Amino acid sequence: MSGEYQNELSRLNEKGRLRQLRPLAGRCGCRAQYQGRELINLSSNDYLGIAGDVEFLRRFYAGMDAGMDAGIVLANYGLGAASSRLLAGDTELAHDLEDELAAAYRRPAALLFNSGYHANIGILPALLGKNDLILSDKLNHASIHDGLRLCLAAHKRFANGDYEQLHDLLVTHRHHYERVVIVSESVFSMDGIVADLGRLVQLKKEFDTLLCVDEAHAVGVYGDRGLGKAEELGCIADIDLLMGTFGKAFASIGAFVVCSQEMRAVLVNRSRSLIFTTALPPVIINWNRFVFQQQQGMGEQRRRLAEMSRQLRLALGEQKLATAGSTNIIPLIIGGDQETVRLADTMQELGFLIFPVRPPAVPEGTARFRLSLTADMCWPDLAGLPDIFARELARVRGRDEMNWR
Repeated sequence: MSGEYQNELSRLNEKGRLRQLRPLAGRCGCRAQYQGRELINLSSNDYLGIAGDVEFLRRFYAGMDAGMDAGIVLANYGLGAASSRLLAGDTELAHDLEDELAAAYRRPAALLFNSGYHANIGILPALLGKNDLILSDKLNHASIHDGLRLCLAAHKRFANGDYEQLHDLLVTHRHHYERVVIVSESVFSMDGIVADLGRLVQLKKEFDTLLCVDEAHAVGVYGDRGLGKAEELGCIADIDLLMGTFGKAFASIGAFVVCSQEMRAVLVNRSRSLIFTTALPPVIINWNRFVFQQQQGMGEQRRRLAEMSRQLRLALGEQKLATAGSTNIIPLIIGGDQETVRLADTMQELGFLIFPVRPPAVPEGTARFRLSLTADMCWPDLAGLPDIFARELARVRGRDEMNWR
C-alpha cells in the first residue's frame, strides 16, 4: 500500500505539482525569512499589513496590564475555550463581537465560525434541503464547492461572471424548487476578478431567490469602513448571507456570517461545522474584535493599496505580461506547471517570496503567480518586478524550448 502512495507522489513531482509545507521565520512588515534569506512577501493575504505590524500587536496587548484580575485575563486573553459553543465554550466576548458585526453591517444578526472553511461547509447544508437548488459560480472557493457536496440540495454551476447563463438557469429551474440560492464570491481569490453584485441582486429580486456572497477577499480592502464590496456598492441589505473572514485582511483566524435572526437560529441548531467543533479561544475573539474596530478607520491604507495595485498592473501590461482582474490580487499567468515552479525558485533567489499556484487550485494550463499586494509595501519594493518577470520568464521559456528541441 505504501508503494502506491509513493507512486502517486512521484507522479505529482513529475508534473510539477508536488506540494510541500514551507516554514517562514522573522516576519516583519511585508518581509519574511525563508531558507535563510529575507524576501519581500508577495504570497500573503495580509492585505492591510496588520499581521506584520508589531506596534499594532503591542497596542492590543497593552490592554492586559499586570494588575488585571486573573478572571478578566482568562476571559479576554485565555488560550483555550476547551469546549464547543453549545456546551461550555461560549463567551460574552463572542456575543459582543457578533453584536458589533451586526451593528456595523446594519443587519439583524451575525454568527462566528472558526474559519472561512468552517463557514462555507456549514451554512448551506444547514439552511437548504432536497427540495432546494444552489446556483454557484464555477470560480467560487474550494470550501464553497465542498459545502455543495455536503448539502442535500441540488446544485448547478455557471461560468465565472456569466450572468446570462445564470439568468437562463433561473428561467429553466426556478419554478421546480422551493428555495433557490445564488452563491458567489465578491472578489475571486485566484484571479482578482470582482463579481457584479448589482446584477446578482437584480437576479435575486427578479426570481425571488436568496443571495449568498463570500467577501473573504474584500473585507478590510473595500468600503469606507472596510466592510467589503457590498458596502462600497451599497447593497448589504440585499444580501441574505454575507460571509467574511478574519484570516486575511484582519490578520487572525475565524469567520462570520451576517444574516437574519431566523437564519442565525437555524445555523446554531443545524450547522455541523459550528456545533461539533471547539470554540475559538478568548484571546482570538478579543483580537478579532480589536482588529475589526481598528480597521474601520484604515481608509488611508485602503487607498494606498489600491493605487499601488493599479501601478503594478500598468507596469506588467507594459511588459506584455498577461494578468487578470482589477484588485490587489494580481495573477501573472505562466501556463505550464514546471516552468512556473522553476520561475518561482528564481524569483525567490532574487528576493521575492513568490510560490507557484498550479492545478487543481486553478484550471489546467493556467499555472501562475498570485501576486498579493499589502498596504505595508511601497512602490520601490515593486517597481523592478515587471522587468525582472519579463526577463526571467523569457529565460525559462527559452531553456524549455531548447530542451524540447
